[in-house]
Formats: sequence, structure tokens, C-alpha cells
Amino acid sequence: MIDWQIDPRRTALINIDLQNMFVEGYDHAPADGPQIVEKLNGLSAIARAAGVTVIHTAQEARADGANRGYCSDVVIAYMAEHNLVRPNNLSGEHAVAYSPRLKIEPGDIRLTKPRYGAFTGTDLDLMLRKRGIDTVVIGGIATNVCVDTTAREAATREYRVFVLSDACSNRGLGNLTADQIKAATLATLRFAFAQVLTVDEMSAKIRKSV
Repeated sequence: MIDWQIDPRRTALINIDLQNMFVEGYDHAPADGPQIVEKLNGLSAIARAAGVTVIHTAQEARADGANRGYCSDVVIAYMAEHNLVRPNNLSGEHAVAYSPRLKIEPGDIRLTKPRYGAFTGTDLDLMLRKRGIDTVVIGGIATNVCVDTTAREAATREYRVFVLSDACSNRGLGNLTADQIKAATLATLRFAFAQVLTVDEMSAKIRKSV
């Protein structure tokens, strides 16, 4: 198994979509959303102290919906079929605001993204390369959608990718439980795209590098 070392000054922690609609109170949210936020709050504090750049993404569409894509149509149809209420993800709505549980510091970067991956339709790649960052650590919600997509986008852009196994979460889909979907997603990422670590393992790696 790959075991990369890191340089905190060349590393970014990307907290994926810790927004109201994904953390709690909405049909999109997994049962352990609040716990995921707390884990990432703790890791973010360790990361900042070591000089790691901390980034918080938020998935939202323009207020007029002009940058919603066909994937949005797919999600709307799926949720209607399964009697789930899809939150309004337009800019300015409560659903897209960051969870009040999330601790964002003045030096952190807030990144709004229109699609699942944090690189698509954003200037994330430009910001990372300007800072000399070649390594990203990814956690958040949902494991099998925005976390997975962002990890794959990063890997194909030649970033070293870490994914946090116990700081990402998701709902079940169809006949598959949330745990089954998460396990399959992490297994694929571990196989071809990323080093998968727990928060404690990542924390130790960051501390060791200082």
C-alpha cells in the first residue's frame, strides 16, 4: 500500500460540503453528519497549526439556476421516485449555507462549486498551484459523490490524494446500506486514486512532518 509523506506547506485539507443540507435536517443528510463536522473541525485545527491550507467547499447553483447541469435532473428524478425532499440548492438558500457546527477561521478558503467535484467550474486548481500545493487531504459529505469525485479529479491532475475514512459519510441507496456504499467507494479510491487514512492517522502524519 502506498504511504506518502507530506510537507504541510504543500498540503491542503479540503472539507467537502459541510452545509446544512448535507449535515443534518434534510433528506440528503447522513445520520452521522454532525459527527463528521466535529472530526473535521479537530483535524482542521491541527492542520492550521502545522501550516496546512484549509479549504471549505459548498455546492450551490446560481440564484437563477443557470449553471445547474443534467446531473441535477438525475438527482431530482431519483429523489422524487424515492419520496425524498430535495433541498433548494440555489445561492442564498438556508440549505446551502455552511453548517453552524463548522468552525471556519479567517485564514481558511471558502470555495463555491456548481458541480460535484471541487475542481469543475472553480479556480481551485489555480489556487493550489499558486501556493505550491501538490497534496490534498479530503473528507466530508457525501463519500460516494462529492468526496469521491473531488478525489478522482485531484488524482488525475497529479495531486497526491489522501481520503479520510472516518471523516466522510453518505446515505444508503436502493438496496445498499450506507456502510456498503462507503466501503465500496473507499476500496476503489484506495485501489487506484488515493491513500486512505483515519483522522488519527492523518493527524499523526501531520504532526510528524512539522
